[in-house]
Amino acid sequence: MRTMEQNYKTETIEGGVPLKMWTRGVPVEPEAKQQLANTARLPIVFKHVAAMPDVHLGIGATVGSVVPTLKAIIPAAVGVDIGCGMMAAKTTLRAEDLPDNLGPLRSAIERAVPHGSSPKRSGRDRGSWENPPERVDAVWAQLADEFDVLCELHPRLRNTNNRKHLGTLGTGNHFIEVCLDEEGAVWFMLHSGSRGVGNAIGTHFIELAKKDAEQHQRNLPDQDLAYFEEGARYFGDYVRAVSWAQTFAQRNREVMMANLIATVRTVITKPFESHVEAVNCHHNYVQKEHHFGEDVFVTRKGAVSAKRGEMGIIPGSMGARSYIVRGLGNPESFESCSHGAGRVMSRTKAKKLFTVEDHVKATEGVECRKDADVVDEIPMAYKDIDAVMAAQQDLVEVVHTLKQVVCVKG
Repeated sequence: MRTMEQNYKTETIEGGVPLKMWTRGVPVEPEAKQQLANTARLPIVFKHVAAMPDVHLGIGATVGSVVPTLKAIIPAAVGVDIGCGMMAAKTTLRAEDLPDNLGPLRSAIERAVPHGSSPKRSGRDRGSWENPPERVDAVWAQLADEFDVLCELHPRLRNTNNRKHLGTLGTGNHFIEVCLDEEGAVWFMLHSGSRGVGNAIGTHFIELAKKDAEQHQRNLPDQDLAYFEEGARYFGDYVRAVSWAQTFAQRNREVMMANLIATVRTVITKPFESHVEAVNCHHNYVQKEHHFGEDVFVTRKGAVSAKRGEMGIIPGSMGARSYIVRGLGNPESFESCSHGAGRVMSRTKAKKLFTVEDHVKATEGVECRKDADVVDEIPMAYKDIDAVMAAQQDLVEVVHTLKQVVCVKG
């Protein structure tokens, strides 16, 4: 059994539980620290709050935080991209099997998987299916009955992008990549969540939690930290809805991966097997777990489950390495690890600070978009993934190191 020195430092929070931070060697902005302290002061938080090395300011709750709660859930801590996460699949293809010109491969993926979004009132959303293919409808059929029940309970969820968003990528930092591991094997990797319907569920229940908090006159350090307690009017509905959205997100990644593999087969004619090793993990979600002798709800907002032996994915930014990891089951982090590199600046600041030329240089060797609309995803807008990995050596061990050669961004 592997043992090593703990990497975290503990901070005492006046009027709250302690804060344990795996941030040695990585920057943490004061606003994020304040947000973590606000969360630690909630009466429902159990034992301590854990901050991962990619921690940064979020809306209400901090991205890169693990929040255990007793008989209550904070909808804004789960967020609106419910079930957002990663999927990776190793193939039997080798680096030498890829074409010299990767442009046609990227174009084929971009045509096959709806991605991005269209401005409102500009007609059909280019990030959704116009006519979902059979594979999408077959998976939607498994989700539809429970969704109908949720819509009966909360009718505003009906008029959302749900079926047409299944198997689609989205925008922002969501991506599809073709990667090479340390031995030259080809991997496919993608990052997406519950899309429009998850956003609607999250937004709806965050509003209801705020109304619930007003009614009960809770002295919240931040209104976005409003929570539902077990027995509250909407607690059961939220648990049901968030569970459904997390399943939708997982299926969304599976459908996209199947579509991606089928598309690659049209470009690379050499027969290959996929899913030689496969991982599909959430990093924005809540579930009931047992820690320190108690059954608690664990919300991982930008964090991955890292139970002993459990496989996970920690992606770097465009142009940086990504990691397939195995959990070490550290109880102090509630068996969690980081979900990526973590931003060091806002998208707006990145666009002001960096040019297209900077982005072209930073993504040299990667077949990807190199225009003004993706400058906010430049690697320099993120923390150094190597420093992030060094800060969590007691949480995970690296199994594979991946370097992307193709990247499709929403």
